[in-house]
Amino acid sequence: MQLDKFGISRKMMRRLAIGLGGLGAIFFFAVYTAQAQSTLGEEAQFVLNSFSFLVWGALVMWMCAGFTMLEAGSVRTKNASVICLKNIGLYSIAGLTFYLIGYNIMYVGVEPGGWFGSLKLFYGTSEHEIALLGGQSEAASEVIGNGSSVMSNWFFQMVFVGTTASIVSGALAERVKLWSFFIFIAVLTTVIYPIIGAWTWGGGWLAEMGFQDFAGSTIVHSTGGWAALAGVLIVGARRGKFRKNGDVKITPPSNVPAVTLGVFILWFGWFGFNGGSQLALSGVVDAVAISNILANTNLAGGAGFIAAIFLSRPLFGRVDLLASLNGAIAGLVAITAGPDIVAHQWAVVIGAVGSCLCVIGLKVMERLKIDDVVGAVPAHLFAGIWGTLAVCIVAGGNLGVQLVGILAVAVFAFGASWLTWLAIDKTIGVRISLNVEALGQDVAELGIEAYPEFVVIPDMDDE
Repeated sequence: MQLDKFGISRKMMRRLAIGLGGLGAIFFFAVYTAQAQSTLGEEAQFVLNSFSFLVWGALVMWMCAGFTMLEAGSVRTKNASVICLKNIGLYSIAGLTFYLIGYNIMYVGVEPGGWFGSLKLFYGTSEHEIALLGGQSEAASEVIGNGSSVMSNWFFQMVFVGTTASIVSGALAERVKLWSFFIFIAVLTTVIYPIIGAWTWGGGWLAEMGFQDFAGSTIVHSTGGWAALAGVLIVGARRGKFRKNGDVKITPPSNVPAVTLGVFILWFGWFGFNGGSQLALSGVVDAVAISNILANTNLAGGAGFIAAIFLSRPLFGRVDLLASLNGAIAGLVAITAGPDIVAHQWAVVIGAVGSCLCVIGLKVMERLKIDDVVGAVPAHLFAGIWGTLAVCIVAGGNLGVQLVGILAVAVFAFGASWLTWLAIDKTIGVRISLNVEALGQDVAELGIEAYPEFVVIPDMDDE
């Protein structure tokens, strides 16, 4: 082995040369990439924003599967198939109505301080995007200037409508007519939700006042909760649920693992629900903000579950699994209005308080003889109101403005839903017959059972 005057072999020299060459290549690539990013930065941001909308939206869409599992496991076996049909049906309706006119009402042409947007039908790819797809490369600058592709934004906003509609389904389970339910969902997703969205996210009068609701504690969850409450009051309780002697008939869930799986799916989808509401993924600020949002979302959900475990024992005389699962959902709902806070300990407090309100609400609803099969109203409405007010603690919300927003949404969402349910009831009726309710909607309305190995036995009650 030959050594130079410094005692270094030729082999070592070659390795050193290769190493230095590699470092030089890395340096050149870094410089070139930085220059490319400075040139193509807007295009890269456009791609990332569009892709993030699609990914976050897919996660939120998956929440519909979570609602399906939660509700199908909560009802009795004789009604599980109808729940499956209702949930995939409401998602389909939400997509079509939001494309037909809902998005235009909510976002297109909403005047600052206005009440709703355009009544023009249909929404689609922009003219510049069509030109770009047709080979006109000069249209690229106009497309990129939008920040994200038109339909990626539409898709992300649409899946939120499906979530709002899903809240209604479980509360009215086991006694509402299938087509009456679908008609209401069409009205909710075409008119009621888009108008509330126009007031807030669309830049309308509540937005001008400074109303804050980052991902929809009020706009999505309370709207769905008010719609569900109006429906429950119009349709009434399940037959025999509240007996003449004052007792409450226990209707245990048919599939507890399915309910638990549904909550896990909802929790998973919530990361897209809250994280995607950053509405951008174009730099280090967005990356840090989304990281905080997901962490706070998870903390609130966990705190909600633990708080419900402790509170359910003195209220129900046992550690109640279903109340605890609802507590987790309530914690997630509560943090949704302000998940972008930096003080993470407040996410724990907000989630825990939302959970406690939900568990207490379950007991209050029972005392008032209001039959909400899955506890949707306490979990989404009560916790949603609290979460919207909690924005005032650490997220800079104005208490007066937040109260105005909560009351405005309450009056419109509940009032419009009440009138819609009432109109449906006076025309085609909203409630299934006593015979169908006793036998189950699966056999009577669909002719298919979710669990065909079980024998369907009509319920007997004191009525």
